[in-house]
Amino acid sequence: MRYLVTGGAGFIGSHIADFIIHNNHEVVILDNLFSGKKENISQLSGNKRVQFIHGSITDPATLKTACESVDGIFHEAAIASVSRSVNNPVATNEANVTGTLNVLVAARDAGVKKVVFASSSSVYGDTPTLPKKESMCPSPKSPYAVSKHAGEEYMQVFSELYGLKTLSFRYFNVFGPRQDPKSDYAAVIPKFITRILAHERPVIYGDGTQTRDFTYAKDVAEANVQAMESTAEGVYNIAYGQQIDLNSLADLIMNITGIRTTPVYEPARPGDIHDSLADSSRAREAFGYHPRYTVKTGLQETIQWYQDRMTT
Repeated sequence: MRYLVTGGAGFIGSHIADFIIHNNHEVVILDNLFSGKKENISQLSGNKRVQFIHGSITDPATLKTACESVDGIFHEAAIASVSRSVNNPVATNEANVTGTLNVLVAARDAGVKKVVFASSSSVYGDTPTLPKKESMCPSPKSPYAVSKHAGEEYMQVFSELYGLKTLSFRYFNVFGPRQDPKSDYAAVIPKFITRILAHERPVIYGDGTQTRDFTYAKDVAEANVQAMESTAEGVYNIAYGQQIDLNSLADLIMNITGIRTTPVYEPARPGDIHDSLADSSRAREAFGYHPRYTVKTGLQETIQWYQDRMTT
């Protein structure tokens, strides 16, 4: 099979590209390198089953080229940050809504069989009911969450109108190697790890009692390929299925690294939800999703990856 990964030089996209090649398929990686990095796919360089296209999903002509002879699309390209979307909602809408529509039109016109879309747990908002189930009514609290919900709706509409098979994954706090800790909008785990490894104090926004359902990137990549190769369509949660609060997360990272420090507490950020926990049983039943990594085993691999790069 030949698959396109939009945002394939990004954090999650590059793990999906790895898994595609591991399963002896061909991959086309489309990335404008806004947040993606060539180094994330350096392990694939020279592989004849890999094609890289430097371009954006906001350019229909580039998408048309990228979709040629493609069997399926993993649509990961996005501006993936709640806080960035609060600061610049127009840019988030352009990339995440207009870009997603462009991908769907290109897929339809090229005769692509299936699109797997990276949605987000943020579409649920801060409703108190836990765990989150796909049947719950979305309640987005940020422009980013709105953009992901709009993408899900576009997936469904293109499935109904044009017969394009579509599937949306509501990711829950994905972490792992290649996640960039340097941005102001970086996720909590890479920031915690790199600060603790540098013997600096990790920063927690809020009181640290807020909880997340952290999901390892390799489990996410496997879920994408499983779903693509199945008959499944619709919306699915992709998560580990357990909560950990940020205070405990910082403590766990310190235990793994053997480095002790004290967190710094800053005011909570607008748009951030307090608690997150998923029910992923629908994905398990539909295409056999079963996470192989606990938070601890995923953190051990991730910390080792950051340590290796800090010593080279």
